[in-house]
Amino acid sequence: MANERLRAAISVKGETIQSLADHVEVDPKTVERWITTNRTPHRGHRWKAATFLGMDEVYLWPSAEKQAETASTSELITYYPHRGAVPSALWSSLIDGAKSNVEILVYAGLFLFDSHPDLADQLADKAKGGAEVRVLLGDPDSEMVRQRGEEEGIGGDLAARARITRRYLEPALGTPGVELRLHDTILYNSIYRFDDDVLVNPHVLGAPAGQNPVMHFRYIPGARTFRHYMKSFDYAWERAQSA
Repeated sequence: MANERLRAAISVKGETIQSLADHVEVDPKTVERWITTNRTPHRGHRWKAATFLGMDEVYLWPSAEKQAETASTSELITYYPHRGAVPSALWSSLIDGAKSNVEILVYAGLFLFDSHPDLADQLADKAKGGAEVRVLLGDPDSEMVRQRGEEEGIGGDLAARARITRRYLEPALGTPGVELRLHDTILYNSIYRFDDDVLVNPHVLGAPAGQNPVMHFRYIPGARTFRHYMKSFDYAWERAQSA
């Protein structure tokens, strides 16, 4: 049976067998076999093809679901019971090692700047080196930040923290490649992405973010957890306003 989902995805995207093959770096005959014989590609090729076509790989190749689940489980490096349990050396190594992407989604995230006083300069240097730096802060004037402050029992202090973080970022904001946006969305997780590593800090109703668990994931081609959280970041980014 032919893989009509893959054939349709190529057509809808306005691509060709040749363009897909060029992107995945395989022979066009290989792509033809993926279609005509419904052959399931290797994990890395599946991920590159699915990303290029803007589709979920399990939709294109249902037989790959079990492999994707296994890979996604393997993305979890470790679990910390609260944010204070994350070693300071880990934060420093992730910040220092990032070369292509630094993406932060928080309401305030003031702890990160307090514990790394040169962070704004570091972000600017990374952008100068070609990295994309995107920071999403809670809009201190928004209803969501006010509500979250009440839920955490700190009232207007959360908005004040967001303003302080904004001020700490000032030295980096004139650097091309560094962008700050303000969001007013309900934030279910704080996200800290450094290249292929992401720290996810779930928010628990009634508890400050620092008291909540942190999960460390590392991207594996074909897995979905890292990509799932980064889709959430992109969703918030598109809804946010430039600062």
